Amino acid sequence: MLRFQLLGALLIGGVLLNTASANRGPERTVELSTQVLHDIMSIPVRRIPEALLADAQGIAIIPDVIKIGFVGGIRRGRGVVMVRDRDGDWGLPQFVTLTGGSVGWQAGIQSTDVILVFRTKKSIEGLLNGKFTLGAGASVAAGPVGRSAEAATDVELKAEILSYSRGRGVFAGVAIDGSVIEIDGQSHQSFYGSPASALPSVVPESAMRLLAEVASLTGGREVQTVPPPTAGNPAGTSAEELRERLASDAVKLQALLDRRWQAHLALPAEVYSADKHPSADALKATLQKFDQVAADARYRGLQQRPEFQAAHDDLRQYAEAIAAQTTSPLDLPPPPDDRRPARTR
Repeated sequence: MLRFQLLGALLIGGVLLNTASANRGPERTVELSTQVLHDIMSIPVRRIPEALLADAQGIAIIPDVIKIGFVGGIRRGRGVVMVRDRDGDWGLPQFVTLTGGSVGWQAGIQSTDVILVFRTKKSIEGLLNGKFTLGAGASVAAGPVGRSAEAATDVELKAEILSYSRGRGVFAGVAIDGSVIEIDGQSHQSFYGSPASALPSVVPESAMRLLAEVASLTGGREVQTVPPPTAGNPAGTSAEELRERLASDAVKLQALLDRRWQAHLALPAEVYSADKHPSADALKATLQKFDQVAADARYRGLQQRPEFQAAHDDLRQYAEAIAAQTTSPLDLPPPPDDRRPARTR
């Protein structure tokens, strides 16, 4: 009898978990993730040490992970993960789900915020492959808190992933081995309007705020002076390579802008697609907008940003490459009528 009661309780718990997750859309998930990270890092003596965040290769934030426990327990949550690229810049938030079990005598429903700090490329690449079991593909340990990581144990410092949770006002490291974290492509499509394999043409404001929050907390790279744009397409760089570089740099630029500027400096949609290149005329029209901004002293703050300079330079080179591939037909009169006999002298 007890077995059936427990089974029924777990089934009911599973329904409650799924219902709670379904009622929160991806926009709200990003907003909550930003708020969770901001709140946790606002308390110096109890936050994630800056040294750990500065070296992090990825950060996952899963707000309101619901755990329902009876004799055995289950947990479920939706959140986001952000990953550094080769240049040290943070990529756009990607959506994930966290699913796991727990053992031991428990009772009731609990809600906690979970943060995972991925310290190695190997650990974050395991997640980006689609599905990842914490503790199986990479070592996981409860992370230290406070102003520095000096008090951390050898186990914590050697772990590839550090895990944290906040519940009932307490923020601390937590053991979370065995939970499965998985990329949520459906939420990505709903939020960005593009598949997970493609860059969005416009970045939502909530994603930009989260990007800014993470960059400010992880010490971001110093702003470097970008050399003046070079004329022409560098030798050996194909139009496809230029398009990929432009798409990547444009996303970083869009993260700085509000909706009006995003629309004004939006690139042709084909830039973010592998199907075909945009027309030379479309690129020329977009480049003119960038040129106007670059020449107007009112926008000096934007002109001096390396993100704008990089995207402007990429766009110029890409437009030149596409224009060079476009061969206009000769302007000739109509061809002669083959049915007419040739004139003879």
